[in-house]
Amino acid sequence: MPIVRVPTSEIEDWPSFHSVFQRVLGFPSFYGRNMDAWIDCLTSADDADNGMVARDVVARDGDVLTLQLEDVEAFAVRCPEQYQAVIECSAFVNWRRVEVGERPILALSFFRRVSEP
Repeated sequence: MPIVRVPTSEIEDWPSFHSVFQRVLGFPSFYGRNMDAWIDCLTSADDADNGMVARDVVARDGDVLTLQLEDVEAFAVRCPEQYQAVIECSAFVNWRRVEVGERPILALSFFRRVSEP
């Protein structure tokens, strides 16, 4: 199962959000840098031949692509709109696929930094 670490500490606004996701997921150069384009790229994250995500993150043979959002608590506070968009749009990707008889493709993992005493 591919797990993609998303360094949310690098996200501070919509432009940086799309830059980070484009880089870590290998979205194509023509990526539209909006949530409709984000959804389109991830809807086909199990198709290695269409070039919408990098080959090393393609979910193959029934796998699910896991987006591990690092330092998620700080991200949710700093960028609540982008945080909510990841949750809602990930759910929409899965819903969209199920509606046409395909399997869900995305999972989210929230990584929380634990401070040492």
